[in-house]
Order: sequence, then structure tokens, then C-alpha cells
Amino acid sequence: MKRRGWVLILLSLGLGALSAWGANNWVKAQLAGDDSANAEHVVVAAMDIPYGTKVEGRHLSVISMPIGTAPKNAFREAQQVEGKVATIDVARGEILLQERFADHEGGSTLAALVAQNMRAVTVRVDDVVGVAGFLLPGNRVDVVSARLDQATRIATTRTILTNLKVLAVDQTSSTDKNDPVIVRAVTLEMNQAQSEILMKAKEEGTIQLTLRNPHDSSVAATPPPEEPKVVAVARPAAPVAPPPEATVTVIRGTNVGAAKAKL
Repeated sequence: MKRRGWVLILLSLGLGALSAWGANNWVKAQLAGDDSANAEHVVVAAMDIPYGTKVEGRHLSVISMPIGTAPKNAFREAQQVEGKVATIDVARGEILLQERFADHEGGSTLAALVAQNMRAVTVRVDDVVGVAGFLLPGNRVDVVSARLDQATRIATTRTILTNLKVLAVDQTSSTDKNDPVIVRAVTLEMNQAQSEILMKAKEEGTIQLTLRNPHDSSVAATPPPEEPKVVAVARPAAPVAPPPEATVTVIRGTNVGAAKAKL
């Protein structure tokens, strides 16, 4: 009886394991059939992709999602996003959207980060102008111009440009740093008119960059370029010619002479 009991127990355990294995295989088969019929592929980030990074295959992963749940502007194949440049920080596991990547058609990756109809302008800075090294790619800044009147020795300042995007500091466009770094140059994104205002201000005086809060999207009206001042200069009066001297003719006998007449 004891031996028969052990046999029944072992037989029950074997049948239970076999049933569980069969049920598991059936569920997997059903899920696989459902994925092929009712799912679509979406490309996600396999790791963090910092701003300005050229996307490679190691950055990507493809997952399946139920049809109709994935964003319409998501990439469906890894080949569609490989070679593009990230225009914003992308977190691991995030669905890759087309608006967050720019085409890289050669040259430096910085060129791909410049928005359409915009320009990248680099300005030389020091630890003061560069906000003590706290400027990083992706920050927003204003530009303040300072000018000293040589005649009156009075300094004037005004904000000439607002809400400019920092594309790069020195020769890096990565935003994976949090510690301040003293840099020698900052590259800003601006339109053609703004670049002319900036170059004019640099020649006339000095400029200072001011760091903006990332949630502050207000943009002040850009002041128009200053018209050249017209200064009236008084011309010296033309010298007045003295009146001609009056003379009289003096005849003394046979001698004829001339003498000045006293007025």
C-alpha cells in the first residue's frame, strides 16, 4: 500500500507537470498568433540618447504594441532612424518620434541641430560672459549689450536678443554633464537678422549672456537696429576780404604819383 501510494503521487506530479507544460505552450502559441495579427512594431530607445548624438543600431530596440496604440509619428523600423541626430534628450525605453530627430547629410552633427532658416553663431566668452561655466547645450540665454560713450564716459546697457538656444559649448553638443565647465566659446542658434545685431554689438562694446529658466518661454521684442546718428557740425565762416584801398592821383608839376586816401 505504501509503494502504491508513492507511485500514485509521482504519477500525479508527472501528469500535473505535463499539463502545465502543454498549457504554457498553448498560451504562447495564442499570444504569438495574436501578435502577428493584431500588433505593430515600434522603435524605442535601448539606452539613453543624449542631445546631439548620432543614432546607431546599439541605441535602438523594436517592440510590439497593439494596433492603434502607438503614436502615428513613431518610427516603425530601426533603419528609419539610424544615422539621424537627436535634437532632444531621449530616455531609455521611450518611443522614438520623428520630430525629435534630424537628418544628418554629412559634415558635423552640429549642422543637423540647426533649425530650418536659422543660423549657428559662435561667440567668444570667458568665465563671466559664459555664466561661470553653467551654460550647457540646450540652455536658453539672453544677450545684453554694454557700450561706453567715449565722449561722456557714460555706460549704457540693453537686452538686444532674447530666448536664444545654446547649441554647443566649445566643441561639444552633448548635454550629459551637470557640473560647470569653463569654456572659451558658445554657439547660439539665431536667425539672420539676430546674427547681424549680435555682430554689431560685439564691435561697438561688450556682450553678456544671461541664463534663462527652462520654463520661461517669453520672448521680448527685438529692438530694431539703431540708425546712425547725424551730428550737425558748424562750419567756420568764410574769411571776409578786406575792402579795396582807395587811392588818389597826385600831380606835382611834371611828376604824377599815387597816394592812399584816408577814410
